[in-house]
Amino acid sequence: MTQNERLDYLVEEFKTDSVRYKDLTTPSDTEGKRQLLRSLMNIRMPKEMPEEVLKVQDEYLSGRAQEKGVVRLSDIPAIKDSNNILSIWQGDITRLKVDAIVNAANSQMLGCFVPMHTCIDNCIHTFAGVQLRAECSRQMKKMRARYGRDYEQPTAVPMLTDAYNLPAKKVVHIVGPIVQDELTPELEEDLADCYTNTLELCAENDLRSVAFCCISTGVFHFPNKRAAEIAVHTVKEWLEAHPGKVDRVIFNVFKDEDRRYYESELQ
Repeated sequence: MTQNERLDYLVEEFKTDSVRYKDLTTPSDTEGKRQLLRSLMNIRMPKEMPEEVLKVQDEYLSGRAQEKGVVRLSDIPAIKDSNNILSIWQGDITRLKVDAIVNAANSQMLGCFVPMHTCIDNCIHTFAGVQLRAECSRQMKKMRARYGRDYEQPTAVPMLTDAYNLPAKKVVHIVGPIVQDELTPELEEDLADCYTNTLELCAENDLRSVAFCCISTGVFHFPNKRAAEIAVHTVKEWLEAHPGKVDRVIFNVFKDEDRRYYESELQ
């Protein structure tokens, strides 16, 4: 199959799988089809999918990754003053070929269900494939069996999954603190714990390179500048206390604003 043939096939299979949208008119243009497929993936609850459909999905997403361009560690310059451990990289975190990328998750840990939403949770689940939501669901079911049916993932407690069709090996899902009114010392400590606990998890699983997103700075309303300060300070402190445990830490930013804040902190 060509990429266009895979796209056509997957759109029809995911329409049928959705039941509710099986009679939806398919756009004629490639971008419209891509958006429809992504939307159908976004709203899909975790459940089984025929192996033949998963195979085509994996081939299609692998092709999409190549189209977007895979970014390797060697493509990202390290900051010399950090002993060549720290980096800033601006762009789409789903392009990074590293041991682990960090996903800013919500407490349900199933990804974003809003069609075509631009949050990092949505992007990671889209380009990893439907297997990622299924694995998150399995892990959450185990936690609910242990802690009760109302269990939600606590703030700053990371969950590790495979990355499936992403270039990265693993995804670390973590719930950041939500700033509802004013920023408090407790919320700042929670954000610091997100970075510390993620690095601990990476070290425990021999994940030598990790790319952090800007945890909690989106819909969780953590002030961007303060978040960058906490992230850099916490990571530096952990690296000093655990030499040799992690080889590279990348601060992945998407906005110019965040890039400026991180550059200022790492000068």
